[in-house]
Amino acid sequence: MTLPVQAYQVADSIDIRSFRSVFTAELHYHDSDELFYRIDPDQFIYVFKYGVVCFLNCEPVRIGNFLQLVRAHAKNPMEEPLNEDFIIETEAPENRISYNKIEVMRTDVEVLRLVMLNVSQSVALDYFSDHTEKLLAETNLHTRHLEQKGRLFISGRKLQRFIARTLMLRNNIVENLYIFDSPPETWEDESLSRVDAGMKRTFDLQERFRNISEGLQIVKDNLDLFRDIMKYRHSNILEWIVIILIAVEVVNLFLEKLHS
Repeated sequence: MTLPVQAYQVADSIDIRSFRSVFTAELHYHDSDELFYRIDPDQFIYVFKYGVVCFLNCEPVRIGNFLQLVRAHAKNPMEEPLNEDFIIETEAPENRISYNKIEVMRTDVEVLRLVMLNVSQSVALDYFSDHTEKLLAETNLHTRHLEQKGRLFISGRKLQRFIARTLMLRNNIVENLYIFDSPPETWEDESLSRVDAGMKRTFDLQERFRNISEGLQIVKDNLDLFRDIMKYRHSNILEWIVIILIAVEVVNLFLEKLHS
């Protein structure tokens, strides 16, 4: 049997507590960061605090209605959600994982949940990667101006906002670092552990996360440099103001003596 999996990054984050209070389907698993619903015997929905919703074997109408319901409990919902598709083939003679499909021998709920978890992590990394690339592009623009003109073409307030955007993204990733850990169930079940390791290799989760971290570090290093330049420029302006004030005072004293 073929079971389609679709994961959507719908917002920056989802209020798990608020959503749970209004959607009362059967909860197979839940904690403060995620909700795993069994809709029908072979249909599941996974909701994550970091803004991802994942569906297994759900028809398009149900997906659309559910995503619309989630938007009311989401922070900064996206007009065009990022998405990733995957396929689970059941009743396989052995577990095999390819680019967009996994063939599994066992199809208990924990295997299905584990696959959905990894697909959700992958689309979350796409989201973080997209934001990191935009920050890098903007940083490179200012760096290029600095190289060509010898000065920054950005005001202090804009630089502060840019720094805040970078820190918000870094904090968001750090806050959700747990998503890249293997769930506790894999520690006690060797079969689940192999599926989890295979999915992480297939999606390159660790490598992609490392690239995002390195990109954000580059942005941070450049922003530290920009901030130092702005401080130096501000200090120079203050020095010139002091010099001008002293010069005006000296001229005034000279004119007063001359007049007397």
